[in-house]
Amino acid sequence: MPALTQAVLRTQIASGSIGPLYVLVGEDDAEKMAVAIEFADAIDEGLRAFNVDRLYGAEASVDDLIQAAATLPMMAPRRLVIVVEGEKLLMPRRETKAAEADQERLEAFIADPPPHATVVFLCGDLDQRRRVVKQLMQAAQVVNCGTIGDEADAERWVKTRAAAVGAPLDAGAVRALVRRAGLDLVRLRAGLERLALYAMGQKTITADDVRQAVPAAPEAQAEWGIANAISRHDAAEALHELHLALDAGAPPYFVLGQMRTAAERLPPPRLRGGIEAVFRTDLALKTSGGEPRVLLERLVVELCEPRRRGRG
Repeated sequence: MPALTQAVLRTQIASGSIGPLYVLVGEDDAEKMAVAIEFADAIDEGLRAFNVDRLYGAEASVDDLIQAAATLPMMAPRRLVIVVEGEKLLMPRRETKAAEADQERLEAFIADPPPHATVVFLCGDLDQRRRVVKQLMQAAQVVNCGTIGDEADAERWVKTRAAAVGAPLDAGAVRALVRRAGLDLVRLRAGLERLALYAMGQKTITADDVRQAVPAAPEAQAEWGIANAISRHDAAEALHELHLALDAGAPPYFVLGQMRTAAERLPPPRLRGGIEAVFRTDLALKTSGGEPRVLLERLVVELCEPRRRGRG
């Protein structure tokens, strides 16, 4: 069955038109669990205890899964069974007669799942050569929870997660967070968490809050981080961007590369002095001529001066 995007999946959940089998794949375990919770959130909170089962693949048996899915829902349209670490249920370590019998029962279940239940497998690495895995991947709707396709998908992700954690991002903040974090789920999640703490108690989180709290991803820094602040002669903002980048783990040499980009954009009267300042800083970094953060801070100040500064 063709892969399902998270946007289409949310449409299914919102409309109540979910199917019987889903497989959530990807390296981001936190995202897979967050998507699984969206299934559960579609069930009335007071009825979840009666209609949602969570099984763990390393502990549950095939019979546990079959029994949980066979139980009729109580005052709800469907029953939900979430299988965490589903690969451990699908691919038992030991090949015994009992395990083979379990696999046969699991194959029969996948071929004809109960019409009143939805089973969601959260899976790590799956051996696509296994018969039961092939069968499940063909019968289930597969959702990749480790990647985001484009900025539109990223903005939808931010809006959904912000609503879930009660972070009141306005439209500008959503766009700004995506531009700063890029299409990386780990950075998006970390940025949203920083924002929620930074702007705790605010009625609205704005793009300016994003700029103050969230470090720009490496690929974004050259476009509208340190370089742009230097081009405006805004030393305070450039230093702020520098500290965010270094605190986020950016290597000093990478940051210096962004600052060289800024120096190359200086107007002609200042261009030569700016390039020379970058080369001096580069030499100092390579020869342990000072603490990297201090050296880069000095370079920021020098590049932000509206007039060329002498060496003295």
